[in-house]
Amino acid sequence: DLMLVESGGGSVQTGGSLKLSCVASGYSYSLFCMAWFRQGPGGEREGVASIGDGRITYASSVKGRFTISEDRDKSTLYLEMNTLKPEDTSMYYCAAARGYCDLGADFQWWGQGTQVTVSS
Repeated sequence: DLMLVESGGGSVQTGGSLKLSCVASGYSYSLFCMAWFRQGPGGEREGVASIGDGRITYASSVKGRFTISEDRDKSTLYLEMNTLKPEDTSMYYCAAARGYCDLGADFQWWGQGTQVTVSS
């Protein structure tokens, strides 16, 4: 089965940057639509960015600040986060889906998450 392992979370101050990574294993990475989601304490899960089918999609809340990318040779997904704000504080999850690729896709595979905390 596909396994996803995130890393790179941490604590930063407002305006800081972090780069998250997600390593995929157990299946051919190129078969999947990949995405980042986040969920804050007591909040709903929110799609952040997706990549696949030659298309990249961003949530409006992160557009211009976050960049999703991938290295297929390394089966690794990235999320570069700049100009971080306290409201970006969340657990960030890597996810994978088959078929049509955007943040509304049917994401069936999930990592365990990595915590991002932004202090003011």
